[in-house]
Amino acid sequence: MRRSQFRYQGIGAAIDSLLNGLSLYSVPIIIGMASLYALVVLDDQYPFGGQNSLPFQVLEQTSGSISTSEALQQLDRKAPVWHYDTKLSESPFWISFLLNPTDKDDPSIIEIPSRHAVKTECWTSAGLIQLGKADRTGWSGAIKMEKTGFSLNAGTLKASTRIVCKTEHTGPARITILQWPQPQFELSVQKFHRNAGLLDGGLIVLALFVLVTAIINKEWTYVLFASWLVANLRLGALSAGWDIQWLEKNIPPALIAPMRQLTIAAYYILTYALFRRLFGQDLKRLSHDWMLYVAQWTCLLILGYAIFLPFKYFLPPMWATASVGVLVLAFLMIRILLETRSKVAMWYGASLGIAVFANLYEVISASLGYKGLIGAVNSVSAALSSSLMAAFAIAEQMRLEREARVKAQTELRNAYEAIPIGLFTLTAQGQFSQANPALREMLGVRSVPKDHWSDHFELGAWDKLQKLVLSGAGQEMEIRSLASLGRDQKWFMVKATMAKDKIEGSLQDVTDKVKATGRLLFLAEHDPLTGILNRRGIEKVFEESVSELAEGNAMALAYLDLDRFKLINDLFGHVAGDEVLKQVCDRIRSMLTEGQSIGRVGGDEFVIVLKGTPIQSAAWICRGIVDRIGTHPYLIGERAFQVKGSIGLVEIDKIMRVKDAISVADRACREAKNGNHGNPVVYDKHSSVFREREEELHLIERFGTNAAPEGLFQVMQPIMSLSAPYDSLNFEVLLRMREADGSITSAGKIISAAESNGRIAVIDKWVLINTLEWVNTHYEHLKNTRFVCLNLSGGSLNDEKFIKDAFSILAQYGRTVEQLCIEITESVALHDLDNTRRFIDGVRSYGAKIALDDFGAGYTSFSYLKELPADALKIDGEFVRGVNAHPANLAIVEAIVELARNLGMKSIAEWAEDCATVESLAQIGVDYVQGFAIATPQEPGKMLLAESSASFIEDAGVAAFVRNTLAQGRTKDMLEQPGDISRINLH
Repeated sequence: MRRSQFRYQGIGAAIDSLLNGLSLYSVPIIIGMASLYALVVLDDQYPFGGQNSLPFQVLEQTSGSISTSEALQQLDRKAPVWHYDTKLSESPFWISFLLNPTDKDDPSIIEIPSRHAVKTECWTSAGLIQLGKADRTGWSGAIKMEKTGFSLNAGTLKASTRIVCKTEHTGPARITILQWPQPQFELSVQKFHRNAGLLDGGLIVLALFVLVTAIINKEWTYVLFASWLVANLRLGALSAGWDIQWLEKNIPPALIAPMRQLTIAAYYILTYALFRRLFGQDLKRLSHDWMLYVAQWTCLLILGYAIFLPFKYFLPPMWATASVGVLVLAFLMIRILLETRSKVAMWYGASLGIAVFANLYEVISASLGYKGLIGAVNSVSAALSSSLMAAFAIAEQMRLEREARVKAQTELRNAYEAIPIGLFTLTAQGQFSQANPALREMLGVRSVPKDHWSDHFELGAWDKLQKLVLSGAGQEMEIRSLASLGRDQKWFMVKATMAKDKIEGSLQDVTDKVKATGRLLFLAEHDPLTGILNRRGIEKVFEESVSELAEGNAMALAYLDLDRFKLINDLFGHVAGDEVLKQVCDRIRSMLTEGQSIGRVGGDEFVIVLKGTPIQSAAWICRGIVDRIGTHPYLIGERAFQVKGSIGLVEIDKIMRVKDAISVADRACREAKNGNHGNPVVYDKHSSVFREREEELHLIERFGTNAAPEGLFQVMQPIMSLSAPYDSLNFEVLLRMREADGSITSAGKIISAAESNGRIAVIDKWVLINTLEWVNTHYEHLKNTRFVCLNLSGGSLNDEKFIKDAFSILAQYGRTVEQLCIEITESVALHDLDNTRRFIDGVRSYGAKIALDDFGAGYTSFSYLKELPADALKIDGEFVRGVNAHPANLAIVEAIVELARNLGMKSIAEWAEDCATVESLAQIGVDYVQGFAIATPQEPGKMLLAESSASFIEDAGVAAFVRNTLAQGRTKDMLEQPGDISRINLH
């Protein structure tokens, strides 16, 4: 039984194979061969023929109206022709011709075959008997509408009968006269209607097939192709003269001409649109956008012609515009063929070649007067062939798209298997139905798991996934694997969406990312070296603590600065320094309790927030920290390092800002560093430093714009020559600010606030302009003034825009600049020697002088002094003020004076506050002296009333010393030469 069953199955399979072979190969081959045989060998079903072309005389009725007899008389003078082109004329035409004899005297039919003919009327020449008349709406007598034009049933009219007809046309008509045997004419009429049906039926069925395909596949290219097929059908019908019907219905004559115009426009536009649709990607690679732009405009122009121009005026501009568009598309098609060798381009190019040129040939030949009108069969063949080849192009495009889809699906499957991201599909209940290898590896299973989602992930993971899916596409969440809870936990990023009744998504292992994010979050608020808080972290702790600060609670903030720590880095390297820092932090943290935090805000600077700690307890803790830091050395390898620390401590209230608190604590720390180590400097919340901080902030707010604040003014402090005190009136310009309440703000506070707000260049520019303007205005009253000093800040000298503006200002004031002496602080000058020298050279080129201010305060003054072409040295006031109290100060000042003299510079001693200091300075050879012993800063108006700087001395002892001792010897020096001041070359 089983053996016979297998035998029957084998026979059935063989029969199926035979039937498939017959269906797929044999039957199509037989059909093709039979069709070829029929076309070549078999007789035509409509074997018509025997028509003769008749010569005729033609007359155009250009004006007025003429009778038939008058027309005959004029026709007699015309030479016979075989065809005549109307040249778009819509005037009536008279034609006259003779009937040819026929075989066996069969009745004959006269055909006037022109689709542009709209009206015909005929008579016999003898007796002018009317034979009939017809137009596109109806006919009477022996004339009726047939095929593309009109026919006249000659009946039993004898041979050589002369017939005269009057015809009217619209469009590029060509008049011809054909004489048919009646049976043959009837066969040609049947053939005509068969061809029209073939064209309509073939293309409409093809268009419907393509349209149905487009609807099923939701592909707009096929919709466009279906529309193009219908337009091609109408254009072929227009060429063959069949366009007066549509679906076996006659089109009203009034609509024929507009429909022809719109048919041409629609075909042209659809051809361009289909071209762009099929070859959009290729056109982008060719980079001929301007040519496509031209083609676009030809579409709009032809559509405009079709809508607004009569048929008579439509054709010429249409021909010209369409020619441009056809040339553009032909050029682009050739380029695409050369670039891509695409079969789609080949088929579509052939379709364009047949459809465009074959259908336009008749119009072009008619317009140029050429013979060779394409016949009806050729029009049908052209329309069907072009449509067929366009269908081949679409089919090739579909094949390529299908291959691309198959390739994409294969690649997608390969990617699905190879991608390192886990991909899964779940049922609506949460069971796995698909999982790629990456997901299986993440879950630790070999095959697709059949269990539930929650069996592999943390508690509540299924509920989270459902919420994620319901929230919409683009959402994601993090979950932990169930097997990884604990020490080696893993984190996954899940993305999922609902696809019909399934859940599809991806799973990515983000364990390293989660750990890295945690590390980054830690580093965002912690110091990577020591593990304590950084500035951001400690500020956050401060703000949180202040927000929780209630009445009766206490809080303090300490600022710690390590002493001599930089020396460890310089001598033993940063590795040793880093280890010391770690040990310092460990010692500090051992002193702190819950609610107390430490943060590193600089290389060796720390801030400690003492939450819930009264100021007295905080001071006790700070002393303990200083002791703990400095009592025992730090052991790094075989080396031991000793580190000390200074602490500033401030009491915090609930309205204090973190920046203000740190700034004040830093100030207290600097004060502690200058005092005794181990004793923190403590500011309670009622300390005056907080008021001073508020004043500084108020000043900073006034520097909010690029303009100098209101209230700035200048005072001037005299600088007296110790060699000729009564011969010169020199002074330094000092800055002040008058507040709204009339109080005066000192220069130090103004400069500090301006530097904090980045507006110091605005202040210095204001000082420079106002000083030069004042000196220039009172130049004639300052004949004894040899130099006027003003200070520029280091921030301005490092500002390229300020330097450029300063040089521009100096260039405007000419001789006034020669009285200017710009003071540059020594530390600023040595910070960037090249930049300082460039500035000094620029200033001196305008005639101004340069003085190095606070000279002697730095460590490297003497070694670099030879590089700076200064005119004077202003000795640091700390040395001058203690010149009599400390012999070392006197020796230093004397050395500076001698150095200045040897380098050709002048020396100016500031902060001279008593007569003894002035006497000592005079004895060691100081050139100029400035300070309260000579005069306090004066109003500018008082400077105009004085003869010399000595005029301002109020101290009797100083006045006597100047009058009796200094005035005895009068020597002129370099800075006091009036007019032209010679320079000494120091290099």
